[in-house]
Amino acid sequence: MTENTLGGPITDAESPQLQRVLVVIPTYNERENVGPIVQRTHAAVPTAHVLVVDDGSPDGTGDLADDMAAADPRVHVLHRTSKAGLGAAYIAGFGWGIGQGYDVLVEMDADGSHAPEQLPDLLAALDRADVVLGSRWVAGGKVVNWPKSREVLSRGGNLYTRAVLGAGLHDATGGYRAYRRSALEAIDYASVESQGYCFQVDLAWRAVQAGCRIVEVPITFAERERGESKMSGSIVREALWRVTVWGAEYRTQKLRARVRGLRNGRTGSPVA
Repeated sequence: MTENTLGGPITDAESPQLQRVLVVIPTYNERENVGPIVQRTHAAVPTAHVLVVDDGSPDGTGDLADDMAAADPRVHVLHRTSKAGLGAAYIAGFGWGIGQGYDVLVEMDADGSHAPEQLPDLLAALDRADVVLGSRWVAGGKVVNWPKSREVLSRGGNLYTRAVLGAGLHDATGGYRAYRRSALEAIDYASVESQGYCFQVDLAWRAVQAGCRIVEVPITFAERERGESKMSGSIVREALWRVTVWGAEYRTQKLRARVRGLRNGRTGSPVA
């Protein structure tokens, strides 16, 4: 299996195979998809628990999830009263999971774009990482049923992110991920306000800055077969703008640190 590895020390040496795993699945009008994705998740990792974070879906997704939870103690539901965005849903889910004592928290889409069958690969990589990114753009990764325009947009956005932030990540915008709880706590996930693609970049960038060891493993991303995509032009524009701001701030901080170092008579480039 091809991997891309970045970062420093592992924050928790205990094997994730022995830890409590929570898969967080945000939903909004995913009634057709939530049942199959939870079933596939449990078929792939029977010991994993699932938290459905529903943003008040008018199609009854939350009610269906409640029925699933009543029938299976591995399924939990967090109801939110309005559609507040993907990032806010994950933050709420992370907070719930950490409060319940889970050791590993996973991001997974409800629409089947992320194959639960590849979840064991992400969890296995946590043996040597704090954060594991499911990557479409490393060797072995691929996308299925995407128009060329969307592939160009995703590849271009990730190339831009790598160039501006210098983070070394091939797929900073992807949303299929596994985190050690200690990593989420180290990056102050609860303070993240960005949404969509930008939310994913924000968490990845914070993990890089915190010195987390990050591993990218190849995944197959499949376009949803049922329902409507939540992607929009405004989400993409927000991501590009915020990445540009973060890159400018990072370079400004490095420059100021270098100037301070020169003033103090030190040589070389200090750590930002």
